Formats: sequence, structure tokens, C-alpha cells
Amino acid sequence: MTSPIEIEGAEASTEVDEQTPQKSSDAPEKLEGRSPGQLMWRRFKRDRTGVVSAYVVLFFFLIAALAPLISKLYGKNPYTLYGQDDPLLLNDFNMPAGPNGGITSEYWFGIEPTLGRDVFTQLLYGMRTSLYTAFAATVAMVFMGVLIGLFGGYFGGKVDYWLGRLTDFLLAFPQQLFMIASMPVITAVFVAPDEETPTYIHALAIIGVLWFLGWMGLARLIRAVTLSLREREFVEAAKVAGASPWRIIRKELLPNLVTPILVQGTYMLPSTILSVAFLSFVGVGYTEPTPDWGRMFAIGSDIYEQDPVYMFFPGVAMVIFVVAFNLLGDSVRDAFDPKTGR
Repeated sequence: MTSPIEIEGAEASTEVDEQTPQKSSDAPEKLEGRSPGQLMWRRFKRDRTGVVSAYVVLFFFLIAALAPLISKLYGKNPYTLYGQDDPLLLNDFNMPAGPNGGITSEYWFGIEPTLGRDVFTQLLYGMRTSLYTAFAATVAMVFMGVLIGLFGGYFGGKVDYWLGRLTDFLLAFPQQLFMIASMPVITAVFVAPDEETPTYIHALAIIGVLWFLGWMGLARLIRAVTLSLREREFVEAAKVAGASPWRIIRKELLPNLVTPILVQGTYMLPSTILSVAFLSFVGVGYTEPTPDWGRMFAIGSDIYEQDPVYMFFPGVAMVIFVVAFNLLGDSVRDAFDPKTGR
């Protein structure tokens, strides 16, 4: 039998339990959701290679943007013929008189053979020219590729057929030969033979040629992704709701294409920079006196036996930038892919 004392203790315990609020273990905790962009950024920050590559790429773009300011603080410019003004800088063979390409405290990367221009400022402005030209061409190629791929993949039928044939036709072009052959023709259309071609004409011609032959790979990728997306439930629901094709493309398809566009764009930019340098290297891109990476390689290839140091700095800068940008593209791809364990 239960004693009265135990009953009273149980009643008191019941009263205390009723007065004291209890925390239920089954109460759901408040969870904050993360957007795909936040998840991507979180994965990207854990990738040390990607972060370092991003800093290297940003450094190059910052240096290119600040080239005039750095040149002013440095006290030199890429156009003055310092070797012609000071005969002590060049020897009798028009090579730098000092050791290691004429590197001194006054000329950090030495001086250019024959003309005697400052190599450091030539490199700064050459990076500026190549990066800006390649960036503009890449933006144009990405826009064209996304446009063609979206329209072909979404509308299908004859639209997809003819856009696909146009893509196949342009892919059959020998790109390097076409670029070399078309550049003089394009500049001759806008400039008389007896006049000097302005720099902006060269820039527009290079951007136009690279755009004309550079969007097809991205267009095929976007078309393939769009073909799979247009059969998804959210696209069908938008059609049933009466949304126009333009609204479906803009609101439903484009947000889901950000990942392939961004990843492919990070791969296209370094290859475009190499194409810009190639055009100048073979003599159909930027010409004197415009500083350019490709022209520096062309000059260096002629005098590498007499002055091997001249090609060292632009070569190292090009390799570092291209490798860093390719590694950045890999890191961006891995950050967008939730199946990777990085």
C-alpha cells in the first residue's frame, strides 16, 4: 500500500512539474536555408587552390587597370625610346649594354633591344591591351553562344536544325588560318591603304574575328542543357500558366544555365588571351607602337639568342596567368557541383 506521505510527495511533484515549463526534445529547431550561390561560395572558400588562383587573376587585372598610375610612379612609359636618347644603354649591335638585358635599379626589367624602350612598362601596358581585348571578345562570344544555344534548344524543330547547321559550318573553318587571312581584309575595309590604321580599328577587328569563330562550343553546350531543361516540370507548368516563350527563357531557363555559362566562360578567357597574343605574334593583330603581349613574344623570338632575358618576364607572366585562370575554372566547376567532396 502507498503511504499518505508518498501520495502527498507525488502530488507536490506534479504541481512543480505543471508550474515548471518543460523543453520538448521533439520541438523543431529553426533552420536557415542557403541559396545555391551561398553553397557555391562556401565550397569555393574551402578550396585553397581556387582562392589563390582567384587572387592571382585579380592581381593581374588590377595591375592592368592601374598600368597608367604605376607607369607614372615608376617614371617611365612604354613609348619613349630611352636607348636612342642615351647611347650608353645600347651597344654597337643595338643590344642592351648592361648585363641581363640591361636590368638596373632604373630599368627594373631591362630595356628593349634596338629601340631601347622600357620592358617593365611595355609588359604592364601589354597585359592591359591583351586582357581587355580578350575580356571584350569573351563577353561577346558568351552572349552569342548562350543566345544561339537557348533558341535552338528551346524551340527545336527547324530553328534548331538551321542553327545547328550554322554552328557546324563555322566549326569547319580553320580558325587560325581564317584569322590570319581575314584581319588585313577587315582593317582595309575601314582604313585607306595610304593611312595608318588606328588602334581601335585593330581592337574591333580582333574582337570581331574572335567572336565570329569562338561561340560555337558554348552554343552546343547550352543547347544540350536546354534540351533537358525544357522537359522539366517547372517549364511545363510555366507553359500551362500561359507564360510567353521569352518569359520562360528569361525566368525559368536562364537561371538554371548560370553554372555552365560561368564555368565555360572561365575556360574561354585564357584561351582567348592566347589567341589575341597569337594574332599579334604573326603580325596581323596589334602593331607598333601599341604595347601587346604577342608583339613582345615576336620581338623576343628574333633576339632570344642575343638577349634571352627579354622574353623571360612576358613569358613567365603569361604562363602564371593562364595556369591560374585554368585552375580557377576547375575550382568554380567543383564549387558548383554538389557531388564533389571538396
